[in-house]
Amino acid sequence: MNKLSVIVIILFTLVACSKESKKKIDVSNITMDVSIDRFEQKFYNANENTLSNLKSEYPYLFPIQNPDSIWLNKINNKDEIELFKKSQDVFEDFENEKLQIGELFKHIKYYHPAFKSPKVITLITDLDYNNKVVYADSLLFVALDMYLGKGNEIYKDFPEYLARNYDKSQLPVDIANAVSEKYYIPNRKRQFINIIVNEGKKRYLVDRYLPTFSDAQKMGYTIDEIEWVEANEVQVWKYFIEKKYLYSTDAKLYERFIANAPFSKFYIDIDKESPGRIGVWLGWQIVRSYMNNNNVTLQQLLRTNAEEIFKNAKYKPKK
Repeated sequence: MNKLSVIVIILFTLVACSKESKKKIDVSNITMDVSIDRFEQKFYNANENTLSNLKSEYPYLFPIQNPDSIWLNKINNKDEIELFKKSQDVFEDFENEKLQIGELFKHIKYYHPAFKSPKVITLITDLDYNNKVVYADSLLFVALDMYLGKGNEIYKDFPEYLARNYDKSQLPVDIANAVSEKYYIPNRKRQFINIIVNEGKKRYLVDRYLPTFSDAQKMGYTIDEIEWVEANEVQVWKYFIEKKYLYSTDAKLYERFIANAPFSKFYIDIDKESPGRIGVWLGWQIVRSYMNNNNVTLQQLLRTNAEEIFKNAKYKPKK
């Protein structure tokens, strides 16, 4: 019995390792030069005499219809100067972030060989939370004022569930999300199962791009929230099945379970305990199950429709 137990343990370990090997890849031989351009340092140290040179260097950041007075007012605006100073305290040395971005870009290159490292341009956006990271092929814009640290008083007017992710630890995740949109193939089908599986595809891309990051980081959840969804996976799935939501086209389901929110809206007593976007997390688990149970590449996954993924996922919530 002892020998049999050892064999079982070895076989179990080999299976676990084979699945894990799909996640851990060697990118050490991939060369990726990361260029960081600290535009905000140039902008807030510019003046009336040097502004024209800056406009010539970065024409895409200066709409031609705006007169110089607008830019000079921004340069001298006390609130923006405060944001600039805070950003320099947090990001005085961008070397650690540069290394993280380099590792991220190597993983993206591994899965998408045609990917080329964009120039990373840092700037201040006056707390434009909708545009923390903007990816435009050869350029990637990063709003440093949206990563000054969770709990920073500058975010006191933001909802807590949003502000806690305005931290530089989330910067690689936001960059991965922005880049993933280029490779994600959109699907316009309105059934709820299509929506959550397609959201799961996006999350799975980030999964592969950032293999060392925790699930909580990738979802923007707290540790308590990730533990809650893991502990309640069976109950959540049962709820969706009983309510016949999977093939529903009710647009309100997006707001309740996909959109960014402080909690998901089941309309029962667990609402305030649950984190928002639980449909995204569930779709992610379905896609993970599909990839674990089918011998397909990431590129094949992206081309596969949601119905086929769900059908062949063999998804079973963890008890």
